[in-house]
Amino acid sequence: MASGLAALAAARGRALLLGALLSQLGPCSGNSELSTAVNITWSSINFKTILQWQPEPTNYVYTVEISGINSNWEKVCVHTKETECDVTDKLEKVKDTYTAHIVSEMLSGTEKFEEPSYAIAPKFTPYNQTTIGRPEIQTYELTDSKLKVLVEDPLTPYRFTNKSFKSIREIFKNDLEYTLYYWKDQSTGKKEATTKSNQFEISIDKGKNYCFYVQAIILSRRENRKSQESKMNCTSHERNVLDEYGTEVFIIIAAAAIVILIIIIGLSVTLYKCKKTKAAKEKETMPLNDI
Repeated sequence: MASGLAALAAARGRALLLGALLSQLGPCSGNSELSTAVNITWSSINFKTILQWQPEPTNYVYTVEISGINSNWEKVCVHTKETECDVTDKLEKVKDTYTAHIVSEMLSGTEKFEEPSYAIAPKFTPYNQTTIGRPEIQTYELTDSKLKVLVEDPLTPYRFTNKSFKSIREIFKNDLEYTLYYWKDQSTGKKEATTKSNQFEISIDKGKNYCFYVQAIILSRRENRKSQESKMNCTSHERNVLDEYGTEVFIIIAAAAIVILIIIIGLSVTLYKCKKTKAAKEKETMPLNDI
């Protein structure tokens, strides 16, 4: 019995000694130095999509794995030390919902990766979540009582078979609508018009200048429906004095001119009478001077 207890104590002592030695050597796999990705976000404009995360790696690398509901897992940005990855090419089925893994990996002495750990990105559906960028006003024309505006559809990174880029119209089709916001120059009253095409033709007040901009709207969305605003444009129709200053100022100027004219006439009549009176007096005194 005593010998058994002694053997048990000796074995326990050896185990404690081995544990102490291992604690001094540190973890053999080095995985305690790995960090999994945090703050994972999708940044997407007009379907150009970048997956971003933190922190920057030190002595390890990242690999991104991505899959849609209707597609298999694929690897992109393999063994990267960056904290972002362009995944646009893997999201061309824009109505699919995608999941991404950010895998943290460390190279062993034989250049192989061991025991990878990963973080999971939020799910992402490009059709519903990509931000629509700023549309461009391609041309506009001002006639007597019409304003015509042509909008250029923003392009996406995706191509047709002939290598030309698809616009957002080719993707959203009837789900895309434009709104034109317009107002008279130097006025705060804003009006709006909508179209399913990319052309506007609106009735305006003749001879007036207008400022305007456009926004795209995705009708099926509940959030993130509107695009960024286009650059504001203003027409440059030449304005006459009445347009510039208004009829009230014109009336005031006309009244002032009439008053000045009356004063001038009054002064002229007064001077004429004064001269006439002076001449008459001089004529009356002339005989006395002759005597």
